[in-house]
Amino acid sequence: MPLLGSSPASRFGTALVTAALLLTGCTATSPAERKTTPITWSPCGTALECGTVPVPLEYTESDDKQIALTVMRHPATDPAQRIGTLFFNPGGPGYPATELMKTLDSPTGMFSPDVLARFDIIGVDPRGVGRSSGVRCLTDDQRADAVAADFDPAIPGGKPLPRLLADATAFTRGCADHQSRAFLASLSTDNVARDLDQVRAAIGEEQISFYGTSYGTVVGRMYATLFPDRVRQVVLDAPVDTGRWFGDPLAFLNEVAVASERTLDAWLATCRAEGVRVCPFGDGNPGAALDTLLTRLEAKPLPVKPVAGLTPGGTLDGARALEAVRAAAGAAVTWPVLTAALLGAQRGDGALLHFLWTAVTLSPFPVPTALNEVHTAVRCADWNTPADVAAHTAAARDVVEQAKRVGTRAAYSALNCARWPAPNTDRFTAPLTGAGAPPTLVIGGRLDPATPYHWAVATTATLESAVLLTREGVGHGSYRTSNSPCVDSAVDAALISRALPADGTVCTPDAPATTKPLATPPR
Repeated sequence: MPLLGSSPASRFGTALVTAALLLTGCTATSPAERKTTPITWSPCGTALECGTVPVPLEYTESDDKQIALTVMRHPATDPAQRIGTLFFNPGGPGYPATELMKTLDSPTGMFSPDVLARFDIIGVDPRGVGRSSGVRCLTDDQRADAVAADFDPAIPGGKPLPRLLADATAFTRGCADHQSRAFLASLSTDNVARDLDQVRAAIGEEQISFYGTSYGTVVGRMYATLFPDRVRQVVLDAPVDTGRWFGDPLAFLNEVAVASERTLDAWLATCRAEGVRVCPFGDGNPGAALDTLLTRLEAKPLPVKPVAGLTPGGTLDGARALEAVRAAAGAAVTWPVLTAALLGAQRGDGALLHFLWTAVTLSPFPVPTALNEVHTAVRCADWNTPADVAAHTAAARDVVEQAKRVGTRAAYSALNCARWPAPNTDRFTAPLTGAGAPPTLVIGGRLDPATPYHWAVATTATLESAVLLTREGVGHGSYRTSNSPCVDSAVDAALISRALPADGTVCTPDAPATTKPLATPPR
């Protein structure tokens, strides 16, 4: 997600603002039944310990092929008050948890000091991700070519369909060339959940708590469904509709695009409401000004000089500008940066908008990044993707109609999975109800650009026991990213005391503005 724009995108917004200022100025086979070797920890950074856990390539196979998972632990800062172990998955799919582990002690880290005091935090790079045999499908030269590729924001998918099909063939062929088909087929979420239980056994815990955001909520639901008796508490932030994820990927992608369009519409509506003295972009009609700017940039891209440590430079065309606008509109913390970037581009200075484009590192759309390779591999292992190109064309027409600006970027996003060379023949298809697990806290954002709010409603309804907490406003993910003490306190209480808010509770953070930061930065 995450996918999904991944919840790291919201956390990333704070660092982005700083950089921008510088620039502008079934029944599972149980791992517990397998022989598990206790993990050996070694220091690997300040307050961090690392180890590896071997897991089976496939839990249904009798052979001994294994994958080594990289695991990182942040011990509880108050051992006398320690409750247990908290696993987390930051989403993507494809975002390495071990990278976020390095920022846990920062003021904007994933968890509050109270949670850090009471839990050992465990970050696992799932199979195929990061240090756990990260998927690779393109050579460095191919990645460079992908970054330099010319997209047309007016064409569904950015390129004519024959070129999109050729790209999909080259991409999937590269995936099969760089790793075995058996490995690619094993990257499914059910195996990821089984892997987590293998890690649980290796660290000697009877039960674990789990926090997942975006795609990480699919992992959390899968774990609670497969191993309900090993769950102490689960929190699902910005949940994915697993019915869509596993059963209808084209509808899934279209709903993501519509959600992203709505956050862009929210920025445009706020700019209009603030008036030209506060939000001067567009002189009272920011929507028309944005469309004009994108058309102008596509016809005559702006050259952008490199800035050491921030941007490699290049050119800013309409397609890149649209992707930057889409991403920045989806996080309230980056709204002031987006406004400054658009005003700069309107004046002929594309540096900040180009920087926003280069900073987009994960997306449900085909953004050319290294993380996109594992992102694609995991969803192709999970999805039941139509092989018929006509189905993708019909979905592309629908999304362009439903999301007038963003839809062209989302169209044909599943072509790689239609061409995927490693079919997952034992895909887990049972409903993820979490039956038998303790009540789950589900948090849905009213205007989430990657996981629309109705997915949180659907998640709550399909889990056997869950309560829904609603966060008003714009942003992907809510805990410690949405300027909402109400959300933060609810998650801390759920994790520490297993105390859940009343079902239907609504949290209302400070309203975002287009030209000034939020009154209180995320903690």
